Amino acid sequence: MTNTDTMRAVGQGAYDSSEFGDQSAVNTIVSVRRRTLAAAIAAIALTAVGVVPAAAADSSTAAALSQVPGRGGAPGISAAGYGGNARLGYQKAVAVQVLRGVFERRDMTVVDRFVRPDYIQHNPLAPDGAEALKAFGTAWRHQHPEATYDIKRVISEGDLVLLHSSIVLAPGTRGIAAFDIFRFQGGKIAEHWDVLQDVPATTANGNDMFSTISRPQTEAPGPAYLTAYNKKLVTAFVEQYLVKKDLSAIDTYVGPEYHQHNPYIPDGVAGAKAGLGAYYAQFPQLVATPKRVIAEGDLVAVHSHTVSAPGERGQAVVDLFRVRNGRIVEHWDVVQDVPETSANDNTMF
Repeated sequence: MTNTDTMRAVGQGAYDSSEFGDQSAVNTIVSVRRRTLAAAIAAIALTAVGVVPAAAADSSTAAALSQVPGRGGAPGISAAGYGGNARLGYQKAVAVQVLRGVFERRDMTVVDRFVRPDYIQHNPLAPDGAEALKAFGTAWRHQHPEATYDIKRVISEGDLVLLHSSIVLAPGTRGIAAFDIFRFQGGKIAEHWDVLQDVPATTANGNDMFSTISRPQTEAPGPAYLTAYNKKLVTAFVEQYLVKKDLSAIDTYVGPEYHQHNPYIPDGVAGAKAGLGAYYAQFPQLVATPKRVIAEGDLVAVHSHTVSAPGERGQAVVDLFRVRNGRIVEHWDVVQDVPETSANDNTMF
């Protein structure tokens, strides 16, 4: 059974799929921006992540924090290893627990414990609601009993948590690159966005879509005192190079050691200029609209809506940048087409 067939079995609708062939550099970059996700079933999975619980939400973040071990002891949730701020650490731990509970352990009680009844879903393949999430999680594990969520990075700022993950449906398959964004309210998940993309067989830069190459080679975010400065730097960079399409931003903000994880753009500063330059030339009417920026330490994520030409639905994009010594040194991203129809009325943004 194909991924699309599986998705239909779960009752969530379908996307068309296409595969990349051998193309020029320009067409390759264009195609990734236009690409429809072949493994659409995984998109539903991430949507489910944020769906609502039957239990009532806590009235305050303080009440939720009382469940952190050492403050009352909620079973299975620990903020240890997720940073020094107790609230941010708790949010990260809950987001991880919900993802893995629903999609690896078949534990639907995490939905009742950690997701609000008034949950808002932005994944276009899933409706709002806790019962829909539980039903999907059950069907997902039945169809993909060996599926794994390898969570590579988790960052949190304010009431938002972002996770960068590798989803593998079965051993030996390349899987899917995913970004999930959760918004917390009263200590529980209140809203969810995600973007997914198939992992290709080869890349233009020799790097995979997940590893850390720049030093220190850790997936954990850097010191919290760097957050505000790095967020401001990346926001200015995105405004200049993506919104205004000014490639000179690369010279201003990107370091000479620049590692590229977009599988269709060559490595380094020269690769970024060539790849993005070709893309902008192909689509001079491109409009990019950043929707939210999430930063922690040396990692800054930007969730955007890009539309290549007037009248198109466009793509949902998450870019993740790593900053060191005032320069961007590494970049990961995931791109997904915005579909014509959605199971909810919330848009992907």
